[in-house]
Amino acid sequence: MKFQYSFQQIVNLKNNEKTQAEWILSEAIVRLHSEENGLTELDRQKTELSEQISKASADSIIISEMLLLQNYMNHLDQEIIKKNREVQIAQRLVVKEQAHLSEKMIDEKVWMKAREKAYVQFQALSGKKEQEALDEMTTNRFKRLSEASSS
Repeated sequence: MKFQYSFQQIVNLKNNEKTQAEWILSEAIVRLHSEENGLTELDRQKTELSEQISKASADSIIISEMLLLQNYMNHLDQEIIKKNREVQIAQRLVVKEQAHLSEKMIDEKVWMKAREKAYVQFQALSGKKEQEALDEMTTNRFKRLSEASSS
């Protein structure tokens, strides 16, 4: 007799949900890394621009060029502020998806434990039926031997 778990489709569904949550978390982590890399790049650009402005102020430079550099610095500052917000949003998304994955893992574990429990019960029942069959065979053999010896 083969073990057939009546809720196997639910176990499969819970496993699929967990796998999907892992993928979504992975995507959120990739997005976070992308946003962090973008922020790092903006910081690098700002540092280079600061050095360029310092060098330009040491040299004789036209005021319009200095204003242009300063406007670009202001633009970079605004981009860095936006990118910081995007990084924070991505971080919150990662935390949310981690919690979601944990929930799905617990869900799957509950159903897997229920399946394991049902399998243990199935094995015990199979063992009992097998033992009963062996006992029956032994009893029948004993009866035949008793009948044969009494005749």
